[in-house]
Amino acid sequence: MKRLLLHALSAVFFVAGCAGHFYREEADRVHLYLRDGRAGEVQFASSLDGFGLHRINKVDAKTWVMTVPKSGEFRYFYLVDGRIYFPDCQYREMDDFGSYNCLYKPDPQGANTN
Repeated sequence: MKRLLLHALSAVFFVAGCAGHFYREEADRVHLYLRDGRAGEVQFASSLDGFGLHRINKVDAKTWVMTVPKSGEFRYFYLVDGRIYFPDCQYREMDDFGSYNCLYKPDPQGANTN
């Protein structure tokens, strides 16, 4: 039992340590970046369109980017290789399923990194 628990905790720390997340704002759009060199496919879901899934473009060996209109606050998460992934984000909000969503809040100065 102890061994199984140690393997599970190791897997959680391993997965949590292999991805990074940040975003960059422009006047009319937000670029959300996810760095994960092991991911084969990444999808993005947000409250902007009822959490529909959108494939994300890979811009280099480790970086995926999704661009959305800058229209105010919204909630979001990722699917990485078919599994829900919640990055370490500055703002979070509990969802209806006992987990949380990241919460994007526009930066009054127009620049932010998570």
